Amino acid sequence: MEKNRLEAFSDGVLAIIITIMVLELKVPHGDDLTAIKERLPVFLSYVLSFIYVGIYWNNHHHMLHSAKHVSGGILWANLHLLFWLSLFPVTTAWAGENHAAPVPTAVYGGVLLMAAIAYYILQRVIIAHQGRDSLLAAAIGSDWKGKLSPVCYLAAIPLAFVSPWIAVGLYAFVALLWLIPDRRIERVLTNREP
Repeated sequence: MEKNRLEAFSDGVLAIIITIMVLELKVPHGDDLTAIKERLPVFLSYVLSFIYVGIYWNNHHHMLHSAKHVSGGILWANLHLLFWLSLFPVTTAWAGENHAAPVPTAVYGGVLLMAAIAYYILQRVIIAHQGRDSLLAAAIGSDWKGKLSPVCYLAAIPLAFVSPWIAVGLYAFVALLWLIPDRRIERVLTNREP
């Protein structure tokens, strides 16, 4: 099965996720900086989630670039990832509206954790379909960022009940780890070209 429809569908879902998130931003009431200050937690929550969606979009693009064809298993694993990403608008709005309260902050981390697990599952399903000598398998290597990210989320979730700002700091730290696009697939592809 060709991968074009999977890529187009995934791009469309991610575009809708960003659109929903931006629609949650409300115009500040007032014409001074105090009005902006009141909306700042919602805006910062949006910025963090926008960065996360961008990171997933970028890495998803590279990962699918490494696959020649897709299987039914890949389609379902991709839908699993998109499900967790589709919860970003709700958890983003909830955390932003409640100024990093413990429960919304922990739930936000839970969704980040589940999205990371779903991404890992999608990687593994693609590798199982393409083979252990595939481009993706060669590119992933030790994947220290992929292993560190869920550990940070697992630490941040209970820490949200101690200090939500520590949890938010861990979420931002993971986003910063991934902000620079992962070039492993590009490097392996360049090295394999004749």
